[in-house]
Amino acid sequence: MKAARFHARKDLRIEDVPEPDLRSGAVKISVAWCGICGTDLHEFLEGPIFSPAPGHPHVLTGEAAPVTLGHEFSGTIEEVGDGVSGLAVGDNVVVEPYFVCGECGPCREGNYNLCTKLGFIGLAGGGGGLSEKIVVDARWVHPIGDIPLDEAALIEPLAVAHHAVGRSGLTAGATAVIGGAGPIGLLTAAVLKGLGITTVVTELSAARKEKARSSGVADHVVDPSTDDVKARVLELTGGAGADAAFECAGVNAVLDTMLDVVKPAGVVVNVSIWGRPATVDMQKIVLKEIDLRGTIAYRGDHAAVIKLVREGKVDLKPFITGRIALEDLVDKGFDTLINHNDTAVKIIVHP
Repeated sequence: MKAARFHARKDLRIEDVPEPDLRSGAVKISVAWCGICGTDLHEFLEGPIFSPAPGHPHVLTGEAAPVTLGHEFSGTIEEVGDGVSGLAVGDNVVVEPYFVCGECGPCREGNYNLCTKLGFIGLAGGGGGLSEKIVVDARWVHPIGDIPLDEAALIEPLAVAHHAVGRSGLTAGATAVIGGAGPIGLLTAAVLKGLGITTVVTELSAARKEKARSSGVADHVVDPSTDDVKARVLELTGGAGADAAFECAGVNAVLDTMLDVVKPAGVVVNVSIWGRPATVDMQKIVLKEIDLRGTIAYRGDHAAVIKLVREGKVDLKPFITGRIALEDLVDKGFDTLINHNDTAVKIIVHP
């Protein structure tokens, strides 16, 4: 079968690999669509980061580069292994793409997304969504009902956004600022809107500002190159400031702004993965008693996210801006998102 294999920095190849064998406790999935994630782009440009380097296999998978990429995927179960219940051939599903040890302190406490040996399917080994077939332990497989398979490829990043919103503690009626209208920023805004929270999106890119507006996830859009973001947020909140803000850009100026726009005792959630150390103005945190919180991936979020989509509270269609074949992954996928990212939000791949 065909698969996208990451060998080394800027070395991604479409290769023939053996079809994976079914095992007990697992299901074999025919992949329908797989999204290209910012993590995949970082891996391609700067890796190996999450992928294990040659000669240094991941502690849980035993695999090292080359590995098959892709962790945002949907598909249909075509085989069910011994001991699996609650899943059947023909079920359309998505996957929580984890490897966890089950033994460390965080795992024992139920915080498996903080596993000290954490790995991701499609990065640490185990196959990936940028291939024709994959075998996944049943624990991580979630039926999606009647959600279209192309839209379902966005369930995984939507779960990232849902977990980030959960970290904020916000409830309906609150106001939140989202710094950055890339895929995760837009999906964070979508979750917030679905929960009845007023959203203010800050973004420079004209195309992404328009997507925030046209998708309906932004109640207000502010351009920091032309507007005073803090003043605008104070105006919108009657001088109080936002209840929470979400840093979704990995840019220090955005983080600074998020600290400025939240009210005293507000919450700032850092959602982005940073390529370099950030500088934090501690005086802003101290004088306003701001809570600055991290968030990573998801933990028990998929069922709630699938429910939001099935109930129509989150519409994923507007965020799919490109559909390509596996053989076009680098030229029409990675190149577009790296060099022309203001023209695309989410590109999905049909293996």
